[in-house]
Amino acid sequence: MMQFVISLFSNPAVLLALVAFIGLLAQKKAMTEVMTGTFKTLIGFLIFGIGASTMTAALQHFNTLFQKGFHITGVVASPEAATALAQSQYGFVVSCTLILGFVMNLIFARITPMKNIFFTGGHSLFFACVLSLIMKSYGYSNAVSIIVGGGILGFCSAALPQLCQPFMRKITGGNETAIGHFNMLGYALSGSIGMLFSKYKDQSTEQIKFPAWLSFFRDFLMGMAVIMLLLFYVSAFKAGSAVTQELSGNTHWLVFPLIQAFMFTAGMSILMTGVRMFLAEITAAFVSISEKFIPNSRPALDVPTVFPYAPTAVIVGFLCAYAAGLVGVLFMVVLDFPIVIIPAAHIAFFSGGTAAVFGNATGGWRGAVTGSFVAGLLLAFLPTVLYPVFSGMNIDGSTFPNIDYNVTGMLLNQFLSFFH
Repeated sequence: MMQFVISLFSNPAVLLALVAFIGLLAQKKAMTEVMTGTFKTLIGFLIFGIGASTMTAALQHFNTLFQKGFHITGVVASPEAATALAQSQYGFVVSCTLILGFVMNLIFARITPMKNIFFTGGHSLFFACVLSLIMKSYGYSNAVSIIVGGGILGFCSAALPQLCQPFMRKITGGNETAIGHFNMLGYALSGSIGMLFSKYKDQSTEQIKFPAWLSFFRDFLMGMAVIMLLLFYVSAFKAGSAVTQELSGNTHWLVFPLIQAFMFTAGMSILMTGVRMFLAEITAAFVSISEKFIPNSRPALDVPTVFPYAPTAVIVGFLCAYAAGLVGVLFMVVLDFPIVIIPAAHIAFFSGGTAAVFGNATGGWRGAVTGSFVAGLLLAFLPTVLYPVFSGMNIDGSTFPNIDYNVTGMLLNQFLSFFH
């Protein structure tokens, strides 16, 4: 019986469903709503696993082609794909870290002046992965890894939006909402860089006209499909027909890259559907708690909430951040880095675009361009520091590009290394 209980509740899907169940009961929801929320959490996490498996298989093929073609390790800067790899091995620790992080966020918001409740659950999941992997890389037990990781996640969820709040007041004209997206060190830096051009702040990006086709990349799945298609075909041609045909089996070697690129994108779509489903229910379980017990709190929301304030800046930021990523690739190849971080279009769009909105608020289009380009460079180069840690735990072919994950992860890794 005990073995059954341990097996049941060490399953991440069941564990998250249990949290949703308890949270919904605490809100005195009708039993039909409680069961619906619980089952959606369980189903969503299982859908997440299906998407993760699909992406992982395609990513392994890409990594083989890229390494054999270019004789270097190519790493896709996609936290979704890296999470898929991590979740398969450390799902229990990651899920518990995520849950404790939610709880600690509420506690820090309650007892400190940092009244931010972080509601971008996908980013919390990615951050939980980074913290769990670093803790487990030093051989710490599950319990220690969860306590340390959950504490750090909760603190960062409350504290980092606070750094961006002065700029959020400029962007939105109010103080009711915060930004909740773990590139907040980059956004605050972009806003600070924009202040260097403060005398030009009236020369906004919104006076620039861009072609309509660039809006294509606002749909991150479409942008991901195009980028992965290019990457797979470039890698396949470079690796050669013999290597590609060996991987593709009965599929023609020129068709194989096409199928794999869209399999990766389809896996991403499945994964994100699952993430949205289970995180929506988990987040709902904490909403009433935060409203009741944390007066004057404000929600820290995902980055599209600031896009309407400077939509042209978003396009400027995407172009500049992606250009910075390509410059990073060139430098890594020329300087013979052991790995090359390949920029992901959707990361450049959402993170670079938001950095530009912050830079534009304080320094006009000059702040937008400079701030988003610097953010793009950080997205490109910071992951190279922690990738050897992840690679040593069989997290290969993809990594976590976000600035906050990497800066916090580097500090944690450096701290832990003193004891080993």
